[in-house]
Amino acid sequence: MPESTETAPRARVRRRSWIRGLVPALLILVWLAGAGLGGPLFGKVSEVSSNDQTSYLPSSSDATEVQQLLGEFNDSEAIPAIVVFVGDEELTESQLSAIDDAVSGATDVEGVADEVSPAIPSEDGMAVQAFIPISSDADLGDAVSALEDELRAAVPDGVTVYVTGPAGFSADLVAGFAGIDGLLLGVALLAVLVILILVYRSLLLPIVVLSTSLFALCVALLVVWWLAKWEILLLSGQTQGILFILVIGAATDYSLLYVARFREELRSTKDKGAAVIAAWKGSFEPILASGGTVIAGLMCLLLSDLKSNSTLGPVASIGIVFAMLSALTLLPALLFAFGRAAFWPRRPKFEPEVVRAEDGMATTGLWAKVARLVQRRPRIIWIVTTLVLVVGALGVTQLNTNGVPQSDLVLGSSEARDGQVALGEHFPGGSGSPVYVVVDESKLQDAADVMLANDGIDSVAVTAADSPSGSAGVTEDGIAAFGPPGTPAPEPTVVDGEVLLQGTLTDAADSDAAASTVRDLRADLTDLDARVGGVTATAVDTNDASVHDRNLIIPIVLVVILFILMLLLRSILAPVLLILTTVLSFGTAMGVSALVFNGIFDFPGADPAVPLYGFVFLVALGIDYNIFLMTRVREESLKHGTREGVLRGLAVTGGVITSAGLVLAATFAALSVIPILFLAQLAFIVAFGVLLDTFVVRTLLVPALTYDIGRAVWWPSKLGRGEK
Repeated sequence: MPESTETAPRARVRRRSWIRGLVPALLILVWLAGAGLGGPLFGKVSEVSSNDQTSYLPSSSDATEVQQLLGEFNDSEAIPAIVVFVGDEELTESQLSAIDDAVSGATDVEGVADEVSPAIPSEDGMAVQAFIPISSDADLGDAVSALEDELRAAVPDGVTVYVTGPAGFSADLVAGFAGIDGLLLGVALLAVLVILILVYRSLLLPIVVLSTSLFALCVALLVVWWLAKWEILLLSGQTQGILFILVIGAATDYSLLYVARFREELRSTKDKGAAVIAAWKGSFEPILASGGTVIAGLMCLLLSDLKSNSTLGPVASIGIVFAMLSALTLLPALLFAFGRAAFWPRRPKFEPEVVRAEDGMATTGLWAKVARLVQRRPRIIWIVTTLVLVVGALGVTQLNTNGVPQSDLVLGSSEARDGQVALGEHFPGGSGSPVYVVVDESKLQDAADVMLANDGIDSVAVTAADSPSGSAGVTEDGIAAFGPPGTPAPEPTVVDGEVLLQGTLTDAADSDAAASTVRDLRADLTDLDARVGGVTATAVDTNDASVHDRNLIIPIVLVVILFILMLLLRSILAPVLLILTTVLSFGTAMGVSALVFNGIFDFPGADPAVPLYGFVFLVALGIDYNIFLMTRVREESLKHGTREGVLRGLAVTGGVITSAGLVLAATFAALSVIPILFLAQLAFIVAFGVLLDTFVVRTLLVPALTYDIGRAVWWPSKLGRGEK
């Protein structure tokens, strides 16, 4: 039976309403399914990640090439643990015998490989060292812990046991990163929840926004985990921590912008569906531009020589993509479902008359007062704030980014660090972490002579060929020592025409002196076409690659972000000014951080990658707030003129941008709960820099500078010529 003319429109309205309600429901279900698959992967990232420093070096570096060859010479990929036994006084025969038995019995510990070397006493008779390899297939942290317990139980009273060396320090890193899945995520989410409750003074809305961020993280982790599983991406504890923080912070920021727009629309319309769509249209461009800017900056890291940098680009970019998607799909769907109830008990009123009377310009409140201050004294404000920022930036000359010893990578107590100190007191400082030199067989003697002539090398040995038992110069572990320069070389193991030399450093392997020794050896061995590797060489190559990456990538990031801003604002001058203010803010953040690191925390220095990471995050994320502000200023300028547009844009966006800045600063500050020096430094730099951008650059400097310049800021667009 055909519908009457009276009922047909009602039927169409019902169908449209049903369809409009179906889309949000489907979106929520899709995100629930993705979160359900990604959520269980928390706690399993260690299965697909690696913290081995050599795996992040360029494949062409000497340290990488030598590391790849070690297994062929030693027929083992085990990670060496150096065990140091120190007596309260000179060790007795019975104590030495008990130590020998303990070392021999270490092979019974799960995770310990079979090739345990004999214990070596020190010349002063106060200590013994032993090399106990940990299987590469074992859980390093558990294996080192079990080995410590076993050895301490086996040695007599009066003997202290330390486990150090590559295995010991790697176990420290594993323990340091252990809190990423639980502690870090919990602290970050709690901090964001508290801020959201204070901002919204609501119970439901903070949970809605936080759910949006958490679902984005779950789905991002799902994608990243499988890409790492398939060995398409390289994942480390450091990258994992940054991914978690970045997604939570960015998704919450984008959500805050959308919610602010949604609240505005609810005051003008009764229809929550219309408000959702209008808010989406108003938020889409700034969220897309903001996320696109961050992704563009991150993807510049692909130009890095270090894989730890280059792999962060796509991993973090995946996180930003899902942060944007969740803010533009899941959040609107949830707000459509809850409507005004999401803001309970402070539901937005439907008051179109008040909105029309306000004409989009807040006349009361903090941000209206700030806007009036900018209106009265624009030039004084931007000049004074610029001078203050310049003074803060002067501290950057105190920042030491030449790298830090491996023993200082983990904050707090470290048995491996204590063991290295004990090792240096009784043995050559570089014992257990030798310099490896791979050279042509015909040049073995020349290479050994060069090494022995270096004051930084205590002794030299060669991986020896299979020899009859008792052959002169060959120890039980297959290593033969050289005598003074010119002494005939022992019979070496030859692999593809090359031999492996080991040099014991006189200084600790992670010291500046050891690094200088490696650089000198490389220079002296150039004519012999030798390659130098080992723990110290890996650190040297890592630092050199970090410096190269920093000098290359920072200018490229600036150019890319400048181009994006030009497209977004349809201007040349405004983007240039925004970039300059953001760079100045970054310089101030680094300068203040240097003073804090040196004067308050007494840090030993910083990794060369710290400025690069700080720059990428501060410039890419800091420019977000300028994007949020200036896109709204441009929107208002089209209606009211530039100077009036600046005041309106500042008054309208002040609250949401400040909230977003607090959220992002809090999430990055949460990185400091992980006792890793690099993450603690990055946490302070980014958190302080974001707050600086939020309360000084975006609040005072940019609005005052734009207001003072006036319409010319939009040059060469029509808006720059059309103001009355």
